[in-house]
Amino acid sequence: MSEMVSDLFSLHGKTALVSGASSGLGAYFSEVLADAGAEVILAARRVERLEDLAASIVDRGGRARALAMDVTDGESVQAAFSALDHMVDHLDILVNNAGISTQPQKFVEQEESVWSGLLNVNLQGAWRVARQAAIRMRVQKNGCIINTGSIYSLCTGIMKADYNVSKVAVAQLTRNMALELGRHGVRVNTLCPGYFASDINASEFATERGQEYIRRLVPQRLGEYRELAGPLLLLASDAGSFINGIELPVDGGSLLSPV
Repeated sequence: MSEMVSDLFSLHGKTALVSGASSGLGAYFSEVLADAGAEVILAARRVERLEDLAASIVDRGGRARALAMDVTDGESVQAAFSALDHMVDHLDILVNNAGISTQPQKFVEQEESVWSGLLNVNLQGAWRVARQAAIRMRVQKNGCIINTGSIYSLCTGIMKADYNVSKVAVAQLTRNMALELGRHGVRVNTLCPGYFASDINASEFATERGQEYIRRLVPQRLGEYRELAGPLLLLASDAGSFINGIELPVDGGSLLSPV
């Protein structure tokens, strides 16, 4: 039985593309997919970081290559997928992960350029990449797209209007894609992380205010990246072959009592 379960979660023979792979969750997701047997194409603007990550994955016995792509530029995304067509025979998995956040700010005080800049990455960038992947997967009648959302795809919070709107929109994009592509053998889901420790937020959460915020969360701690590995592999592998169009929160129960 254990061998059968292992086979369900295996990604051997699969090719995965991860956007926003140069750091943070994107880099971690790339390592998880490679460890599960997939050949991983690492995409982002910072090619040097991608090459370092690819070398690290290869040193561990995995397969990975770097691909330059700027999700805010439609021509860059199209060029990257054209290059991808020459790199691999098929694309089985897209982890559509590129995204940014801004400093917390009241809605009425936010400049239009900040609002537009975030949406251009988090929503329009996700659309650009997902569209190119879907075009290919629909033709091959097979594939899996995982859009990275947030628990703010499912709830709200003050002074985060731009980020929250972008993540709700990504979840709605997922549902529409799942409806359109499901009949073509393509699954589309949203992975919704809660509050996770990262290089970006470590200093903020180390403050007394940050510690008080953590104490108000249901799990009373931040998540660890390793706690996203199982949910990611569930959505990416044959173990999740009948899961389509969902938002999967991984938040330790924080949604039960949003702060």
